[in-house]
Amino acid sequence: MSAFNYMVSKTIMHVPSPIVRFFAKDYVAGPSIEDAIRVTRELYAKGVMGTLDILGEYITKKEQAIPFKQECIRILETIKRENLIDANLSVKPTQMGLLLDPEFAYDNMREIVAKGAELDIFIRIDMENTPSLVDTLDFYRRLRDEFPDHVGVAIQSYMRRSHDDVEALSDKPMNFRLVKGIFIVTRKEAWVDPKLVTRNYVELLDQMFGHGAYVGIATHDEQLYFEALKLIRKYKLKPEQYEFQMLLGVDPQLRDLIVSEGHRLRVYIPYGKEWLGYSRRRLLENPNIARAALKQMLKGK
Repeated sequence: MSAFNYMVSKTIMHVPSPIVRFFAKDYVAGPSIEDAIRVTRELYAKGVMGTLDILGEYITKKEQAIPFKQECIRILETIKRENLIDANLSVKPTQMGLLLDPEFAYDNMREIVAKGAELDIFIRIDMENTPSLVDTLDFYRRLRDEFPDHVGVAIQSYMRRSHDDVEALSDKPMNFRLVKGIFIVTRKEAWVDPKLVTRNYVELLDQMFGHGAYVGIATHDEQLYFEALKLIRKYKLKPEQYEFQMLLGVDPQLRDLIVSEGHRLRVYIPYGKEWLGYSRRRLLENPNIARAALKQMLKGK
């Protein structure tokens, strides 16, 4: 780890919010749904799909979940009204109250997915930290039974259990977003060597394709893009049978390259007032974002 990356890892959670905002401003659409729609349209003009996400998680009171649920439904209605073809919605279970009352959270999630099914819009259930993992997969199983074409879940390649989770879900059609994972976990729960996380990602993608899953291959790692292409050729997949996914603002050059080579690509578009925690995790995951922004700052830009 470089000295700069080490400094970021040790200090980012204590950096004042205005400084974090400067570093991360290109990676959040803005505070409002109008900002998210604007960015979605800009990306769509470049041949890129979007998944919208209202920032905020780990609520402490049940009543805090209701505005988030209402905003999710508003997003779905806006996607339909604005005719944003192929746009998705991503939802965090802890935002719906998972850590307070799983059944309460499930009911909120079901209402959102039911609305998505009514409007023919796909819902992605985000995967968060370890305490929410089992319930999140349970939500996906239950919602998949009722709305098989309109719900998917994220799987993290740094988790040691992920192969077993994929296998357990393989009794029915599957739709995954495959990510490396960024939440703090124990060594007992997760691979800590980045090379092993990458290797496990490739093996999970092979396993998913082998079971006929639709996979959102979420990565900014060109090595993983290379490995994914090998598996796409191995399974003779057509472009509509998978997609690549990236975060807003991260490596647009690779993003444009993937699209130019004929692949579907979706960008995760977060917005909202609760941007601070998301931005800090992004900077912790990729200190190069902070490095690039710091260079711009020193140049007076």
